[in-house]
Amino acid sequence: MGPAFLWGLFGAAFLLIGAWLAYRFDLSRRFTAVVMALGSGVLFGSVAYELIDEALKTQSVGRVGLFLLLGAATFAVGDQIISHYGGAERKDPTGKQTSGSPLAIVMGSVLDGIPESFVLGLTVLQGSVSVPLLAGIALSNLPEAVSSSSGLKAAGWPSGRVYRMWSAVILVAGLSAALGYLILDPASGLTGALTQAFAGGALLAMVADELLPEAYEVEGVLTGVLVVAGLAISLMLGAL
Repeated sequence: MGPAFLWGLFGAAFLLIGAWLAYRFDLSRRFTAVVMALGSGVLFGSVAYELIDEALKTQSVGRVGLFLLLGAATFAVGDQIISHYGGAERKDPTGKQTSGSPLAIVMGSVLDGIPESFVLGLTVLQGSVSVPLLAGIALSNLPEAVSSSSGLKAAGWPSGRVYRMWSAVILVAGLSAALGYLILDPASGLTGALTQAFAGGALLAMVADELLPEAYEVEGVLTGVLVVAGLAISLMLGAL
């Protein structure tokens, strides 16, 4: 469990790096959009080849598909609740966070980080951390934090407040990774393959809802090419 917790912290630490970059430099939206698209592709590859493929080895296609949908629906419901209470603009880079709730912004950021960290803990349980997944998490967290923190900066949030917010998210990410490791312990009696599918569905929904729209808004039709490039990177990292 300890290694899973530490890997979860490491993957989420790129949120804090992104926040520092946002307050230290004036990074372009194109930079964040390109990295978001690449990170989305890497995460797609990780889910397809390390979660869904593994789940299909012991469970039927129907069950795996059902739990993918349940995971996606769970994330969507949570995201909708948080958006309703003021967290809808948490990733906006222009400062629209002023119209939202600070608590909802924090909770929304926590929600976004749970699926990927949980999945990271699953891979540690399988023997070693997934390099493609870790790369995907880093490539998604960095621009996510840059975009969101730029908006919080424009909304008047002091840097210390933003750093504390991301530190809390990082801690939750570490705990989520540890939970992902523990929940598949054979002694728990839970079915690992279906848990993998559920977590994979939540992660795919997070990518589709939170990363790709921002990337497409800036890069347009090039977003698809960048996502496929990220998928290719995932395949190459998996072959190492």
